[in-house]
Amino acid sequence: MDNIKKTGLNSNQIKIIAIIAMTIDHVTWLLFPGCQKIWFVMLLHVIGRLTAPIMWFFISEGFHYTRNVNKYIARLFGFALISHFAYNFAGGIPFIPTGLFNMTSVMWSLAWSVVLMVIFTTDRLPKGLKILLVIMICFITFPSDWSTVAAMCPVYLFLNRGDFKKQSVTLLIWTAIYATVYFIFMDKAYGILQMCTLLSLLVLKQYNGERGEWKGMKWFFYFYYPAHLFVIGFIRVLMGNGSIFP
Repeated sequence: MDNIKKTGLNSNQIKIIAIIAMTIDHVTWLLFPGCQKIWFVMLLHVIGRLTAPIMWFFISEGFHYTRNVNKYIARLFGFALISHFAYNFAGGIPFIPTGLFNMTSVMWSLAWSVVLMVIFTTDRLPKGLKILLVIMICFITFPSDWSTVAAMCPVYLFLNRGDFKKQSVTLLIWTAIYATVYFIFMDKAYGILQMCTLLSLLVLKQYNGERGEWKGMKWFFYFYYPAHLFVIGFIRVLMGNGSIFP
């Protein structure tokens, strides 16, 4: 990805696509709660599948380009904390986890993903300790949106950076794992729908390695995620769908 292409999409443009797709997906969940098997609802959720892989991809890019990984990790955990309350408020989910699935936002897994990248790339830790830490982080991130997949997939996207074919296979493998778990334990139709996540490869393939002119997109992307969830949460309450305190 270090070879800049003149054509294609820069990271700002791809992030805008992710923001639009995410908003469509979350508003659809608000207006059509549950796994409703209506064709246009399913289609809107297909569009929403573009978002997560784009987030994973740019988390790995962020790790590559960051000048201070400790600040990067701290920033992600800070937004993970804010996003926890925003995500749970939007979905009417108790702030204190009570289950194993979708108990907090994907930001929790993404923050731990960068920790995993440090673990995978450092020579300071013995192999046995690395394996133990990876297992622990997999358990810690399991209850979040997109579960452990959102922690592990960005790591392998980073390790295969510069080889889009290998990155595509990485996304295929981790998406299939998530879709299988969703199919078995939650909802079969929506488990199959998760495979539409692979459509994001059509967008990511256009990445030209450039950031774009607006330097503020990084912060806008961070702030928009919890902000739009808080708005959805207030709309949920105004619609009479649950209380202000889940």
